[in-house]
Amino acid sequence: MLAIRDLEHGYSERTVLSVPALEMPEGTITALVGPNGAGKSTLLRVLAGVERPRRGTLSLAGKPIRTRADALAARRQITLVEQHPLLFDMSVRANLAYALKLRGERPRAAGTRIRDVLALVGAEQLADRQGRSLSGGETQRVAVARAFLVQPRVLLLDEPLSAADRTARGLLGTALQRFAQTGTAICLSSHLLEEAFRWSSRLFALVEGRLDSVTPENLFRIDLPPGSGSRTVRAGPLALTIVSDREGPVTIALSPDDIVISRQAFASSVRNQFPGRVTGISDDGRGHIRVTADVGTEIVVRITPSALADLGLEIGTNVVLSVKAMAVRIF
Repeated sequence: MLAIRDLEHGYSERTVLSVPALEMPEGTITALVGPNGAGKSTLLRVLAGVERPRRGTLSLAGKPIRTRADALAARRQITLVEQHPLLFDMSVRANLAYALKLRGERPRAAGTRIRDVLALVGAEQLADRQGRSLSGGETQRVAVARAFLVQPRVLLLDEPLSAADRTARGLLGTALQRFAQTGTAICLSSHLLEEAFRWSSRLFALVEGRLDSVTPENLFRIDLPPGSGSRTVRAGPLALTIVSDREGPVTIALSPDDIVISRQAFASSVRNQFPGRVTGISDDGRGHIRVTADVGTEIVVRITPSALADLGLEIGTNVVLSVKAMAVRIF
């Protein structure tokens, strides 16, 4: 539905985004996670057409957006809900009706639709409240309901779960999944990794303006002490060598595709080598084999069927898992 190619964007001499490719097919939810300042909000604004990138191609439904007329036509089909959305100084119901009016629809005939979208996000009790009187979390829910109401082909959401409590996050997540089933392509940013995994079809980490796909396996929450460069940290029971200049709370991810599995340790420059034994072997449904090994904690490795045969792996086989310090992802 919405796609970018060879995107580069920045301000003055500073490049803040460098994304070779990203596609958001219809009916899917794409999540972007990453630290503050990684470029998540900027990427969403570029996707929405609010900011024009230095270079790159943005396409909607296979049609490149090149001219001003193309951009205006695309923006009528793309809705961006920013992290701190604004409501007019009128009732919530009137705010939603006004959104329909701007789209050329008759809001007086949309009472049922307005009730339905508010109920979908658990905000039906807010219908008669003044928009400017709502809390941050309530405002976010109403803004998402307003976006649902106008039925865009592409829905972009900047931290839609950030101000919501657990119950509200569950309602919003379910609502997004239902809305995606109508064919809308949804892309959301979030610093809540678990929630992003739970509600999205695909997950990408954005770090220093660059995208990297992330899987839900092999994640560790840790608190990085001050320091820089190569250092060793505790990730659960593992002593893990990483390379980073960051400090404070972070999530560490070991991609199953970056881990080498062998029958014995081997001499190399790889700093992270963990002995263990195979506890699970299964087909991942995408032509690869998912191997789980207990190395003090369970770690998932993805290998080819031929590698499985060559290694002769079975449940209980003793193995060594190796991962380079530079391959450890931190966000």
